[in-house]
Amino acid sequence: MNTALTAVLLLPRNAAVLLLRAYRAVISPLYGDVCRYYPSCSAYALQAIQEHGVVIGSALGIRRIARCHPWAEGGIDDVPLKKKRRYNVTPFGFVVASSHGKA
Repeated sequence: MNTALTAVLLLPRNAAVLLLRAYRAVISPLYGDVCRYYPSCSAYALQAIQEHGVVIGSALGIRRIARCHPWAEGGIDDVPLKKKRRYNVTPFGFVVASSHGKA
């Protein structure tokens, strides 16, 4: 797929990543460590959007937030991974196209 087209298709996903990174940097520290699950709900939503895209990742994040309440058992709850990954994640968290060994 064309690199420019891929960048445009990944724009909503990366915009959501930027919003979640801003939330995690500004608002999340105000709450402290209150999440019953690991990773925290915001980290889970970030990973879900990176892995599955905005629509499915947001649905996974909302489902996780709905399960996070004072009576929840909590514990480790990782994002389900895709069998075949099409994209890579930068150190900041943006999603980019895989190079597939092409120069």
